[in-house]
Amino acid sequence: MYDVVIIGGGPAGVAAGIYASRKKLKSALITKDFGGQSVNSASIDNFIGYKSISGADFAKVLEEQLRANDEIEIKDGKFVVSVKKIGDYLFELTDNDGIVYQTKTILYTAGSVYRKLEIPGEKEYEGKGVFYCSICDAPLMKNKPAAVIGGGNSALEAVIDLLPYASKIYLIVRSGIKGDAVYKEKIEKESKVEIINNANTKEIFGDAFVKGLKYQDSTAGEEKTLDVSGVFVSIGWTPNSGLVKDLVKTDIKGHILVDSKTQQSSMPGIWAAGDVADGLYAQIGPAIGEGIVALLNIYDYIISEDKK
Repeated sequence: MYDVVIIGGGPAGVAAGIYASRKKLKSALITKDFGGQSVNSASIDNFIGYKSISGADFAKVLEEQLRANDEIEIKDGKFVVSVKKIGDYLFELTDNDGIVYQTKTILYTAGSVYRKLEIPGEKEYEGKGVFYCSICDAPLMKNKPAAVIGGGNSALEAVIDLLPYASKIYLIVRSGIKGDAVYKEKIEKESKVEIINNANTKEIFGDAFVKGLKYQDSTAGEEKTLDVSGVFVSIGWTPNSGLVKDLVKTDIKGHILVDSKTQQSSMPGIWAAGDVADGLYAQIGPAIGEGIVALLNIYDYIISEDKK
């Protein structure tokens, strides 16, 4: 019987795990790996305490700091496959190895997965020129033209990741760049980068591998074609809320609705933090804060329930 089980090993989950250990709660953290979406960043330049750190190194920092705390059980290399409510003050979780955990509370920090375009050719050419991780696959574009689809930070970072490799980079933006000004200014100075605004990608085509894409110019209304060898889809993420969608309220995109003061969901005993929750800003700093707030509120909840 655990006081709290934390699902997820990203910034929110690890921060909560450290606080759970400090509060000496009987706790466990279950995660397939550490770092969350941050592991896909070549350079994280806005995390307080580090001038710059790679996503891979940041994941190591998270793991090392968590493992320095003895009070929490770390179940890494695992993932939860089911969550059930089995009493007024009790939940049951099952992991991929069939191990069952019973807990008074759950902190759900399962993060998100890459959002897809859902257009012709995307599925057919996934891994054959359609990519979702620029830091992983940018080297495949050496001396080749590539397109990045999106207007947020992840898209701008993908362009930056491609700069040392691609011969030409098209940034396909549907409704304006929303990413940080520092990234925008950097790519606007690069001669090999062409920003195409008001563009709605319609199709990805090729033979054995990607050869190009079609997009519609929403201003002129005409369809245009770009010859590229790779398409990097960077349009955000879909929250991994499926395991608890029948237990908690979510918004239309699947984010778990929480009380912003406590991170409590609509279901007593379940909290959520990080990308999977409906916070305003999907960033490392806010995720860490949300995880800490959630854990502190979980501690208060457990103390009050135990007194009943």
